[in-house]
Amino acid sequence: MPTSKLEETLKEKTAKGLVWGGLSNGAQQLLNLVIGIFLARMLTDAEYGMVGVLTIFSLIASSLQESGFTQALTNLKRATDRDFNAVFWFNVLTSIGIYAILFFCAPLIAEFYHQPDLTALARYLFLSFVISSFGIAHSAYLFRNLMVKQRAISVLIAQALSGVVGVTLVYCGYSYWGLATQTLVYCSTTMVCFWCFSRWRPTFHIDFGPIRGMFGFSSKVLITNIFQHINNNFFSVILGRFYTDAIVGQYVQANKWCSMGHSMVNGMIIGVAQPVMTRVTDDIERQRRVFRKLLQFTAFISFPVMLGLAVVAEPLITVTITDRWLESARIMQVLCVWGAFVPIQSVYTQMLLSRGMSRQYMTGIILIGLLQVGVALAMLRWGLFAMFIAYVVVNICWLGYWQRYAWRELRLRLRQAMADIFPLFILTAAVMSITWLTTQSIANDWLLLGARVALGATLYAGAARIFYPSIFAESVAYIKTKLLRVNKS
Repeated sequence: MPTSKLEETLKEKTAKGLVWGGLSNGAQQLLNLVIGIFLARMLTDAEYGMVGVLTIFSLIASSLQESGFTQALTNLKRATDRDFNAVFWFNVLTSIGIYAILFFCAPLIAEFYHQPDLTALARYLFLSFVISSFGIAHSAYLFRNLMVKQRAISVLIAQALSGVVGVTLVYCGYSYWGLATQTLVYCSTTMVCFWCFSRWRPTFHIDFGPIRGMFGFSSKVLITNIFQHINNNFFSVILGRFYTDAIVGQYVQANKWCSMGHSMVNGMIIGVAQPVMTRVTDDIERQRRVFRKLLQFTAFISFPVMLGLAVVAEPLITVTITDRWLESARIMQVLCVWGAFVPIQSVYTQMLLSRGMSRQYMTGIILIGLLQVGVALAMLRWGLFAMFIAYVVVNICWLGYWQRYAWRELRLRLRQAMADIFPLFILTAAVMSITWLTTQSIANDWLLLGARVALGATLYAGAARIFYPSIFAESVAYIKTKLLRVNKS
């Protein structure tokens, strides 16, 4: 096939992948929202906390079983059946070994949290990553071959089916066992779908030779992923150890809503940041311009989404999952401040990856993980919200660590980066403060929610059009382009 046709085919696949990735991300968040509302209305915060304290163990175990081989297989110039087969059997055997260890450690986990019922629940829930291990190589096959549509369909089917099962079981009185079963059904369904869509099948010829060649790269990804999970979930461990299951449940709920917000923005940014910056790595001046443009565009989108979510947190929680979860709304308001900067951090880290600096990326994730755990423990005696505020401050300040590499690689000064980000933050904070003060007297939660969304969006759009006309015009054009692509597909 001629080179021009190959490039055209790749371009078409990439365009379709972006469309399906955007559709999948939006649909997943919508399903999460609907299913989460049903579950939160039927479960207590303590029941949510029972599963929440186990989340970090499942995520770390999943990272160990996958070991970064999805990215390693994708990076190979030519991945053979032998490579996929080695990864398949390595994942399956590793997951069985990890499950056996955690099975016997379950009583220790229950003792750590002072909750005897966790022993049986942990042994049941941890089956999920054993089931998932049978689909990791097939998932890597779909990922490598840009079969984004098939992956998206698999995830959406699994999410819908597991959601129905989880809601049904909770409604029938199975409490947190329904949540655990929801996870098992999700993992089983995605695994089956990946097998159905993938053309590759494993054989019983077990050869771990290819693993040695991939391990140098995959080990860095593994360590980074483990610390990412620790960074995102360490509060569940600390709160589960020193507070009650009810507090853990409130935190899990708050973190879930906050994550839905910044994940929508993050998914859009990550989908373009690294590929775009990779294309201009040979031209430092051009890459610096691209990087600054991405920073400003990300801040333009992320700040109103996340600070707006903080402003509507209380009426949103009350309307959707009742005032039993008001404590989670207050936690969410604090977490949303850092959530506004999460996509900003992603722009920095994607720049590092575009320049092949995976080791520096890994080091940064490890250091911030250790730092924020230490700060949280140090603030423990000052109370719950003191820990959350310290967490937000530490993470925002850590942007300076990533900025050091922006200076080293792109010669981008700190004051230039701040000029791209913080005027937008101040503008957004002012708009949301006016929105909050203006609507404070509204007593009805439905009216309050609608008024804050409408007023905040109107004020921000008007301010952006006045102070940032070029970014406003580009953002509107971007949204129109996305909608046209969806309609054509």
